[in-house]
This record gives sequence, C-alpha cells and structure tokens, in this order.
Amino acid sequence: MNDTPSTQPPPSSPDLVQVVLSDCSAADADAVFGALCTHFRGDRGDDAPRQTEATRPAVWTGSFQASRAPGPVPGVLLSGSVTADLQGGPAAVDRLRAVLEGAFSAAAEGTVSGDQEVQVQLRLTGADRGAPPAGA
Repeated sequence: MNDTPSTQPPPSSPDLVQVVLSDCSAADADAVFGALCTHFRGDRGDDAPRQTEATRPAVWTGSFQASRAPGPVPGVLLSGSVTADLQGGPAAVDRLRAVLEGAFSAAAEGTVSGDQEVQVQLRLTGADRGAPPAGA
C-alpha cells in the first residue's frame, strides 16, 4: 500500500479540467501549459512538450485543478495558433477558459454540454497586448 499523499485531484473532481493541445508546435504547447500552471495546479510538473517525430501530428495533454478564480493574466505570445480542447465541470472549464482568454486571443470553435460536464474547443493565437510597436 502506498501512503504517499497524492497531489492529483480525484478523477471525478468537479474542478478537474482535461486539456488537449494540438495543431501547434511543442514550444507553443509549452507556452499554453505554462500560462495554465501559473494559475492552477496541474499534473505536468516540469514535463515540457517535445516533438518526437516531424511526420506525425503531436497532441499534448494535461489535467488542471481549477478550483478557484484566476488572478490577472498577462498576454503571452505564440509563434502560431493552438487548438485547445477543454473538458470538465462547467465552473472549472469557465475558470480555465478565463485564463486562456486573458493570456491569448481566443476564438470558440465548438461547445458540447452534457449533464455534468462541458467540452469547449478554443483556437488560441498569441496576444500582443503590451508588446512594443514594430520598429520601436
């Protein structure tokens, strides 16, 4: 028996949000996970996304405990766009979505609501808020 306390939320937690990132570079996936880890406890630790083969599309996943509303979110730059699929309890998904919409330019591409869960797909692009004008 393992008596080590788990840092992971229980699988059925209403505050647990599963995040799947695709259609992006490993660096952009790392930037998105980094923004989320600033506000929520996640299961990724120091595991940075890596591209293993250039011929296959990559998908990166993480789970985040979104039990509280996030604080201010600074803008984050991306080199391209990222597809982010979020799945979890409605309140937790809303909290996580608020961070993504604060850190990036986000467009909703689809939503599916169930009895206890919601799925949201967002298309994220870099937020250039606060960036100096070109040539400055």
